[in-house]
Amino acid sequence: MADLDKLVEELSSLSVLEAAELVKKLEEKWGVSAAAPVAVAAAGVAAAAAAPAAPEEEEKTEFDVIIKDAGPKKIEVIKTIRQLTNLGLKEAKDVAETPGSKVLEAVSKEAANDAKAKLEAAGAVVEVK
Repeated sequence: MADLDKLVEELSSLSVLEAAELVKKLEEKWGVSAAAPVAVAAAGVAAAAAAPAAPEEEEKTEFDVIIKDAGPKKIEVIKTIRQLTNLGLKEAKDVAETPGSKVLEAVSKEAANDAKAKLEAAGAVVEVK
């Protein structure tokens, strides 16, 4: 059996983008979605927050990275999209060429800002929502 402490230590050293990529690969391999339990948990938290106590505004924790325009260096943008996602060449090209396409969905603020910086460096116009 694997040494779980060692595995936890290795996983803790991953960057946010590497962790997101790991989640995608595990979802594909096991045929599951990690988003469903999070949505159920978030619904439970939202229901608890809506209790008779004074409602508080929740800070947004999940962000979408949306490409508005690929800009003049479309090939660089496509390469960057492929680095940020597990998309193939054709899929990444379609995302780059379709204004309003989501490059990343429901990622942390840090991952969204990192992806935005990389895409803008490649010449794209990007929005984080």
